[in-house]
Amino acid sequence: MAPIATPPHRTGLLVIQPLKKRHCGECRTGPLALLVLEEGLPRCLDCADLGHLVFLPRGDTALTRRSREGSALSAVVVRFNRRRSRYERQGVLVEEAALARAEERCLADAEARRRRRVRDARRREAEDLRFTDAFAREIRRLFPGCPADRARAIAAHASVRGSARVGRSAAGRALSEAAVTAAVRASVRHTDTAYDQMLMSGVPRHEARRRITGTVDATLRGWHAGRAPT
Repeated sequence: MAPIATPPHRTGLLVIQPLKKRHCGECRTGPLALLVLEEGLPRCLDCADLGHLVFLPRGDTALTRRSREGSALSAVVVRFNRRRSRYERQGVLVEEAALARAEERCLADAEARRRRRVRDARRREAEDLRFTDAFAREIRRLFPGCPADRARAIAAHASVRGSARVGRSAAGRALSEAAVTAAVRASVRHTDTAYDQMLMSGVPRHEARRRITGTVDATLRGWHAGRAPT
């Protein structure tokens, strides 16, 4: 039997959704939908004394939090993502009675939580608009020749919440010159050169970047000097 990749250490009980067929190293039942790794060997939930718990998939933060708070015994369920080479949370195991109580509480204040989510969404939207405006202003300060609508488009693209783009990095949020310049350079690369077409035709990324470096640098120099593109 091939070994199972060991999840990173964390506080609390951990249960694994295996990618391959596994059998319990103690009672030999299987294949197991869920298992606990003990001393390098898989154990079924019954052998691990977790068989009485029920699975709650991820997705409802309030229900998950309340279920775990009300459950004397609980465990986090994870599955290995091969593409990202890491374990990712799939849900939790909790006592059935705790889940039922949590569901009742969530139903009782569902409207209040909905209104709070709406308020939070509006607040985040306002924050994002202010940040995008600030990012666009910084682009125009560093590159006065960049058209205002183009600066706004670059800022909006770079600062999308949750995108992991340069505008959401620590340097981007601080409006550092390097981060702002990187966002402008990326926009010019994809919008004003044949870079994307090169990639689609099979040109390696580093070679494609080398070929368009002159065009990108010339555009940035012109914008920095205050000249709009011709």
